[in-house]
Amino acid sequence: MMLGRIARIVLLVSLAVFAVALVAVSGGHPATAQPTVAALSPSDRCTPVGGMLMTNFGGIDQATTMGTATGDLAGAVAGTVLGTPGPGVGGTVVFHVQHHWVTQSGDTLFFDPATATTLPLSQTFFAIVSYPIHLTGGTGRFNGATGDLNAIGEVDLSSGTVFRYSGKVCFE
Repeated sequence: MMLGRIARIVLLVSLAVFAVALVAVSGGHPATAQPTVAALSPSDRCTPVGGMLMTNFGGIDQATTMGTATGDLAGAVAGTVLGTPGPGVGGTVVFHVQHHWVTQSGDTLFFDPATATTLPLSQTFFAIVSYPIHLTGGTGRFNGATGDLNAIGEVDLSSGTVFRYSGKVCFE
């Protein structure tokens, strides 16, 4: 009698483990077709983006960086410092920058001039305190897109920049 009871428990536990494994392998729910961008509501047309930028000064001139972007907007990037950096609030230094960006697929991204607020760590090395970047459109997939990114990182006027960007892009 005791052996029969143990056998039933083992059978029930085995069936439960099998059922859990079956659900895990199948994904737990049927796949559904993804809606087209036109069928999405305005809030659903936005997607989070993030990645890294690494550039070097001096590729074109001393005010322009050139480099690469990784992540969701991977490709080639450049930034031109517009004018001389100036003093900001609380000992910060403010840079005005025009970004140039081409994705790996060949789409060009357009941006408003951006303001990078930094803390000087030396005469040539700065930590980014605030760096909002506004996407105003682009070509290809980014035609009519808008978005807002934020960057954190460093500016080294003698060698280059390294930033982490994150934000969202909204498609028409």
